[in-house]
Amino acid sequence: MTEKFEASFESLYGYRCPEWFRDAKFGIWSHWGPQSVPMFGDWYARNMYIQGSKQYNYHVRHYGHPSKFGYKDICALWKAEKFDPDRLMRLYHKAGARYFVAQAMHHDHFFNYRSSINKFNSVNIGPGRDICELWKQAADKYEIPFGLTEHLGASFSWWYPNKGADTYGPYKDVPYDGSDSKYRDFYFANEEHYKPGHKGELIKWMTENKEFQKYWLRVIKELVDKFHPALLYSDSALPFDRENYQPGLEAVSYLYNDSLAVNGENRAVYTQKDRNEEVYRVGTLDIEKSQLPGRMEEPWQTDTCIGNWFYDAGETYKRPEQLIEMLVDIISKNGNMLLNILQRPDGTIDEEAEYILEEMGKWFSVCAEGVYKTRPYHVFGEGPTTVLIDGFTENKTDWTEADYRFTRKDNIIYAFMMKAPERRTAVIKSLLPGEEIKRVRLLGVGEVPFSQNYGIVTVKLPDELPVKCANCLALEM
Repeated sequence: MTEKFEASFESLYGYRCPEWFRDAKFGIWSHWGPQSVPMFGDWYARNMYIQGSKQYNYHVRHYGHPSKFGYKDICALWKAEKFDPDRLMRLYHKAGARYFVAQAMHHDHFFNYRSSINKFNSVNIGPGRDICELWKQAADKYEIPFGLTEHLGASFSWWYPNKGADTYGPYKDVPYDGSDSKYRDFYFANEEHYKPGHKGELIKWMTENKEFQKYWLRVIKELVDKFHPALLYSDSALPFDRENYQPGLEAVSYLYNDSLAVNGENRAVYTQKDRNEEVYRVGTLDIEKSQLPGRMEEPWQTDTCIGNWFYDAGETYKRPEQLIEMLVDIISKNGNMLLNILQRPDGTIDEEAEYILEEMGKWFSVCAEGVYKTRPYHVFGEGPTTVLIDGFTENKTDWTEADYRFTRKDNIIYAFMMKAPERRTAVIKSLLPGEEIKRVRLLGVGEVPFSQNYGIVTVKLPDELPVKCANCLALEM
């Protein structure tokens, strides 16, 4: 579609996912900001105001009571003094990422770029630098599409606990600093969501407050005008609710029309999390820390992380083999995987994260042919095992030797072996009638012996396989 998009469902249903996204398959995300400072995991800005929570207890004992030392003070501690986006982007590209996404702001209302709308941003406070602009420059250097994530839509209701006070103890009834009128622009005038005696429940994800909805739309337009992102991710359904989608529709059309003006066609991707087809058709469906049980005709995305969303010094990371197997299963179903690599508050990544990237890079150096620019096969896989689809559960899948996942490019079917056969014989049963195989290659090795009888392909594998997991056969027709 080359005509301008209108802010309506009817017009936005003309969206078609751009080829670059379908080709890229794997992206890396920097889910990073002031909430990384305590190195105590996700939602710190909210939970530090909920008496009795682990993050509240840590905050009080490490920094002081949130009536005296609040989240605004945490933001001032974020310095990003060792942040080296060029080095990190080099690692990410070598690890296989073919798009990169930076966090523009989380629910904490702190912006990681120079904003003319919100003075609480990384140029004025903390790092003293435009973090998103630095990321964009690094992504441009490696010629990979640059995207942004916005988590602002939920902020107004998410952050109501900063209006509270302790219900017991030495600071009983002393208001937290969210009630300080000097910082009202940062902490929001969101008392309408506060319930006295609350236990931290998230009462409503998206607000009906019209003034905040207008503010959100202004911010999204500022992001688009400043960065012209190739991808924009909302950490929500299409803002704001089923009674009023108009702000979201205006934002999406603004994004696409910006891409039309810059590129002559729409190359921008918008992702949101409502699985209702009538909603997600305005862009591309995103599924957080889960995925689909089968292939979908339209491209989609899983966003996930190696550990917790923000840096957590106590978190156990996923192993490289699990991440690679997740990626293969996702791309076989016409999806992409966006992976958050955790950063410390100083901007560095730790040795275990570097190890994960190195291992993924080794795998991509062998198996990339079966990943990039591929499309789904007529079935996503064969074998008895499926991944667990259960909300935010991401367990390591116990694959069998009969489990394969497929992609396709031109006249080649790529068959990923989800568990290497002990006897080094691969048996593939899912070819369509008339699909005659002329040659089989094991990526990283070369041509290997095979036979095809009644459509079943049997491949003799070498004793030593080139990669630790998800070895790939190229079946050439």
